[in-house]
Amino acid sequence: MTAAPATPVAVAEALARVPAHGAAGGPGAVWSPVSLLSLVLLGLVTLGYLVLAARESRRRGWSPWRAALLTAGAALLVWALSPGFDALADADFGVHMAQHLLVAMLAPLALVLGAPVTLLLRALPRRRARLLGRVLRSHPMHLLAHPVTALLLSAGGLAGLYLTPLYAATTTSEPLHALVHVHLVASGYLFAWVVAGPDPAPGRAPVRTRLVVLGIAVAVHAVVAQLLFAGLLVQVHEPVAEMQAAGNLMYFGGDVAELLLAVALLLTWKPGRRRPPARAQAPAAPVTG
Repeated sequence: MTAAPATPVAVAEALARVPAHGAAGGPGAVWSPVSLLSLVLLGLVTLGYLVLAARESRRRGWSPWRAALLTAGAALLVWALSPGFDALADADFGVHMAQHLLVAMLAPLALVLGAPVTLLLRALPRRRARLLGRVLRSHPMHLLAHPVTALLLSAGGLAGLYLTPLYAATTTSEPLHALVHVHLVASGYLFAWVVAGPDPAPGRAPVRTRLVVLGIAVAVHAVVAQLLFAGLLVQVHEPVAEMQAAGNLMYFGGDVAELLLAVALLLTWKPGRRRPPARAQAPAAPVTG
């Protein structure tokens, strides 16, 4: 099953329907209580990060690129979850997919590359930093940070959203709609952290394992995208043109996001030094009397 020849045009048309300003959307576009609370929390976390980054930069140095990436990730989330963008995503399934890519893949990757946990470990007093380190090394965190767990929550959640009645349910329930957004952000952050995060992780899997997990995620995204394009097996009932635009956007936009994740993995990879082989010792001379 392959996409239509006019794929680039369809993707461009889907992207063109995304608002230039997330807050736009007419006088009736207002922040819901859940969205407003999320905005406040995100703003506080970003402000706290920037304050700590500025302090750490004066003390031992902190990369301005990391601060820029985290700020960009937060800005993408605010834009993608703003009332105008959300209203268009509800009205157009192609825009919905653009929102999905921003919320679940691009914004989380930018947030992860900001290395917020590393910054927090460096900024906290020694006793509290040790406490945070013990939390990161705990058994629940070992389970959560396992690549298979991250894959199931991320790629499995994607399949569950479109191959079950869950998507239709989110269109009629605002709390469920908000909960799905929370899951997309959290699972996307977890997956990016496990695969390519610069922050410490318990029992970090080998690079080969993480590349295999990333490859499986790419395959899952490709299959779901093709099913959406063809309208097969999915529990989504939207206009055909919007379904095809969404499928194209997931297929090609997802490839771009996953390529960025692979590049981040290679850039943050710190290969261990190989120990030189031990030299064979000469046999001891026989003792003669």
